[in-house]
Amino acid sequence: MSAAETLLPLAVLAPLGAAALLALLAHWLPARSGDCLAIVTSIAVAILCGWIADHALHGAIPHWFGGWTPASSHRSDVVLGIGFLADPASAAVACFCAFLFAMSFLFAWGYFDEVHSHFHVLMLLFLAAMIGFCLTHDLFNLFVWFELMSVAAFALTAYPLGQSSLEGAFNFTVTNAIASFLMLLGVGLLYARFGTMDISLMGREIGRAGSDPVVLAGFCLLAAALLTKAAILPFHMWLADAHAVAPSPVSVIFSGAMVSLGLFGLAKLIVQLFAGSQAVVAVVHGPLLWLGAATAILGGLMAWSQRHLKRLLAFSTISHLGIMLIGVATLQATGIAGLLLYLLGHGLVKGALFMVAGILLARHNSIDEIALYGKGRPLWPAGLAMVAGGVMLGGLPYGLLHSATHLIDGQVPGEAASAAMIVSGALTGAAVLRSALRIFFGWSGAPGPERAAPTEREHEMPDRPMILMMLPCLILTALALAPASLATPFITRAAPRLLDPFGSGAVALPTAGGVSASLATLAITLALTLLALLRHRPTSSGGRAIARVERAPLAAIDALHSGLLPDYVTWGTVGLALLASCAAAFGFT
Repeated sequence: MSAAETLLPLAVLAPLGAAALLALLAHWLPARSGDCLAIVTSIAVAILCGWIADHALHGAIPHWFGGWTPASSHRSDVVLGIGFLADPASAAVACFCAFLFAMSFLFAWGYFDEVHSHFHVLMLLFLAAMIGFCLTHDLFNLFVWFELMSVAAFALTAYPLGQSSLEGAFNFTVTNAIASFLMLLGVGLLYARFGTMDISLMGREIGRAGSDPVVLAGFCLLAAALLTKAAILPFHMWLADAHAVAPSPVSVIFSGAMVSLGLFGLAKLIVQLFAGSQAVVAVVHGPLLWLGAATAILGGLMAWSQRHLKRLLAFSTISHLGIMLIGVATLQATGIAGLLLYLLGHGLVKGALFMVAGILLARHNSIDEIALYGKGRPLWPAGLAMVAGGVMLGGLPYGLLHSATHLIDGQVPGEAASAAMIVSGALTGAAVLRSALRIFFGWSGAPGPERAAPTEREHEMPDRPMILMMLPCLILTALALAPASLATPFITRAAPRLLDPFGSGAVALPTAGGVSASLATLAITLALTLLALLRHRPTSSGGRAIARVERAPLAAIDALHSGLLPDYVTWGTVGLALLASCAAAFGFT
């Protein structure tokens, strides 16, 4: 057994062990020991996963717990053991998650001085669940890590223990608990049909099964669960409520890693488990592609109409998850490469933007765009980071997001999905730019649709070290602006190995292009921003009529996000029914 195979479980054991140590000794350890141990553990896990990702370029790295390798059964069609399997992409995503946790722990330094490291315990459990979700090669254990990830996220959302946080956590808990039941049903259905949990073996059996209704039903259940975690329309209702009330360091992880991980898990199951089912492939190429485009547009419209920064950024995340789902639906190595690059770029940008929101909340007890008008001038480095984030979301023809969008767009059939990507990028980028210029640079403009959006006053721990809040924000922004060529050598070899962990070779990615689409997106972004900042309050009857017409569709969409749990469950049920109907229509034609 190689060193990489031996050390692979340590990526999960290290945060679990650190969490157990803090839970036992937190009352007796020095005040800053929780922060230090959490940061050191996260960095160590990131280094380990990065090292494993590099080694996995030469071949997938398995680890069979208890030594129960496939050979133990003495039969080629039986796998008794439970294993991890590190392909380069999975290990790299795990590395990124650990790095983002390290930045979030640094940002949260001094946030929870009076809670005896309970926050750090939950966050380390959250990290362990994410790493396990990335590395597992057993379908039931995918559900186990999914559930552990959800439970930790529920507790972290409710951590402030205020009315709003408890309401947001309750909506989050119920909707995602339903998703967990759906995943368990899907796992049970497939196990009953094929008698194995090993993803590779089950994938081979599915390829032999042909047009099997059980396979399609299992896919629909698993997809609905992961689309809920990834906040894809109409399973997305919980996200803005949870992001708006969770502590800012937690929102960094939610938006930067957790929801993207849902789509990564879906992509991995599609290409490794269901790729042999023509029925499933037809569903992915059809309904899932258009679901991604619709999610991108709806999230962009909702982001444009918000004044509460964390809700604005949450809806922006929904929009960009739609673009990532389009990348999943391509089922091509180039599209998967774009997905991986987009996951990285989006996580860096959105992590930095939520840190900016946390800085404002810590200093001014508000993240209301209108109430904060001009108050952010002393915090100008955060303002520059927010402007940079808005420009990157809005089509800047440079950096990781630009290259990722170009790779995905190049694999999209037709013009409608490409247009959806342009419109969603412009809406989300303009919303962030509008807020940044109002808050940090005092640009004016009468409020438009955002004036009637929901908002509330919030509080976070003040008097934290500004340098420790600003530093990770600037680091994430700088990394997001790095040229994609730094990651391309790895991505070209990692993307094909996500499709086939035991394969070899590399995909040839286009080295240039996409500038015209990015410039078009950026032009629309700047036009929308100027429109918002030069807007005058309508005084004539005609002007007021135009304003009402502008607001009407946004108000209708906003009304659907009622904050009422029965509505959210109903929309989730509708989503599952539509997914099953589309699967029946597309899968057996």
